[in-house]
Amino acid sequence: MDNIEEKRYWIWLSLIPNLGVKRKQILLQKFGNAKNIFNATKEELLNTNGINQKVVESMLDIKIRRNIYNHLRFMEKNKIDIISILDKEYPKMLKEIYDPPISLYIKGNKNILNQKSIAIVGCREASVYGKRASKYFAYNLSKEGINIVSGLARGIDSYSHIGSLMANRGKTIAVLGNGLNIIYPEENRILAQKIVENGGVIISEYPLGTKPEKMNFPARNRIISGISNGLLVVEAKEKSGTLITVDFALEQGREVYVVPGNINLYTSVGTNNLIKQGAKLVSTYMDILN
Repeated sequence: MDNIEEKRYWIWLSLIPNLGVKRKQILLQKFGNAKNIFNATKEELLNTNGINQKVVESMLDIKIRRNIYNHLRFMEKNKIDIISILDKEYPKMLKEIYDPPISLYIKGNKNILNQKSIAIVGCREASVYGKRASKYFAYNLSKEGINIVSGLARGIDSYSHIGSLMANRGKTIAVLGNGLNIIYPEENRILAQKIVENGGVIISEYPLGTKPEKMNFPARNRIISGISNGLLVVEAKEKSGTLITVDFALEQGREVYVVPGNINLYTSVGTNNLIKQGAKLVSTYMDILN
């Protein structure tokens, strides 16, 4: 991990509780970088729009500041890096969304984050049809040099990563809703290792130790669509977290593709509704390439 001195400030900034993306952006606009924020006085911080007494107390908390070194040691031992929104390796497309993460923890090949990619998402309770479809699209798009982005969840996410890995030199990006020291679900630990070993990357905006809380995943979904050129939905229930990702993709100006589903399956209701609403129906990977 290069520039450790500089990166420790970004680690610190990610550890501050109750300090969301928007307030971090305000701080960056005022102070320029994480080091300057770290060294700011209490008065300077309190005179920043949206920064209250409680947040300032956390920012000045000596325990949080000392905890930086525990994170650095773990990251060096486990080959985890952190990049900030000011770094050239930061995904350019992600930087352009409404609320880009200020920093990203990374394990693996960060060089692929600015390459062409397609996100593939869908429900966890995937049917046999859905599993086959996600593998088919991931495999063939990867063969064409397009990276596959997904969330390492059960079901469609897992089979999308697997399909990419099956392709010769296929690379895939897994976006987590927890710290990189935790693989969730646990059953995907080997899959996560293979993603990194095959030149892919696992990323998260959450610091080490962050558990996979339900509230984290909608925010995670904006990154999945944000770093991708387009979004492919394979299977989704009528009310599904997958549809949150679709909303983010549309908001971010991404093309949304949908694999039509079996009308007899509840896992197809959401996907078929998207087609009715105007999403692009695809039945072959060439429909996306074209």
